Amino acid sequence: MQQYLKGVALVLLSAFGFGMIPIFALYAYQSNINVTTLLLIRFTLAAVIFLVYVLIKHRRIALKRSDLFYFFLLGGVCYTLQSAFYFSAVRYIAPSLASLLLYTYPLIVVILATIIDRDKPTRMMVVSAAVSFVGVLLILGTSYGRINGTGIVLALSAALVYSTYIIMGNRVLKSTPPLITSTFVSLFAGAGILVVSLFTEKISFAFAAAAWLPALGLVFFSTIIGIFAFFRGIEILGPARASILSMTEPLFTTISAVILLQDRLTPLQAAGGIAVLTGAVLITRARHAAPAPEKNATPG
Repeated sequence: MQQYLKGVALVLLSAFGFGMIPIFALYAYQSNINVTTLLLIRFTLAAVIFLVYVLIKHRRIALKRSDLFYFFLLGGVCYTLQSAFYFSAVRYIAPSLASLLLYTYPLIVVILATIIDRDKPTRMMVVSAAVSFVGVLLILGTSYGRINGTGIVLALSAALVYSTYIIMGNRVLKSTPPLITSTFVSLFAGAGILVVSLFTEKISFAFAAAAWLPALGLVFFSTIIGIFAFFRGIEILGPARASILSMTEPLFTTISAVILLQDRLTPLQAAGGIAVLTGAVLITRARHAAPAPEKNATPG
C-alpha cells in the first residue's frame, strides 16, 4: 500500500510540473522568446542536468543499441510528433477543444494496455477515468468555437502519439530505470526540436534576459521533475492508472493561473476541479489491483 501511495504522489507531482507548462511559457513569451527556442532550452538543459547527475552517481552508463533506439522513438519521435500535432491543431480549433481531445489519451492508454499488456481495467478505474474526464471538460470550458475536421484529427493524433509514448515507456522501464530513461528521452527530445527548427520557426536567443527565469522553471519543474516522476509513477502504478491520475494536470494549471495570473475561477471550473479530485481519490482506492513493481537491471 505504501509503495502504491508513493506512485500516486509521484504522478500527482508530475501532473503539477506538466500543469505549470502554460504558466511558465506565458511568462517566457512576454520576453520575446519563440516556442522552438523555449522547447530547445527546456529539453537540452534538462538533459545536461540529468547527464551530470547520472555520471556523478553511476560514473558510467551501460546501454544497449536497442535502448538508444527506443529512447530515440520516445524522445525524438513521439515527443516531437505530439508537440507538432497539438500546436498544429490549435491553428484550426480552439485551444480548449484541442486540450480536451488531447486528454482522451488515458482512455487510449487503458485500451492499449488491455490489448498489449493484458492489463484489464477494473470497474473503479473506468469510473475514475469517466469522472476525471467530466472534470476536465468543466475545467476547460464548454465553449469551443468552430469545429474543424482537420483540427480534430490533429488533436486526436496528438493523444494517440502520447498514448503510444506512455505504453512504450512502460516497456522500456522494465529494463531501464526511470532516471536513465528520463535522461535520454530529454536528450532526444531536444535533438528532435532542433531538427524541427530547421524547417519551421528558427532558433533565436535574441530575447530579454527575463525569459530565463520562467525557462528554468520549465526545465526544473516541468521537465526534470515532471518526466522523472511520471516514469517512476508508471513503474509503480502501471500506465493506465498513471494516465488517469495525470488528468489532474488541467486542475493544477487552473489553480496556478488563479494564484499567479489573477484569473477568475468560475463555478463550472470549481465543479470540474472537484470531479477531477474525486477521480483521483477513486483511482487511489483501486490500489488492491495495482501491479507489483518489477526490479530493474540497473540501479536508479
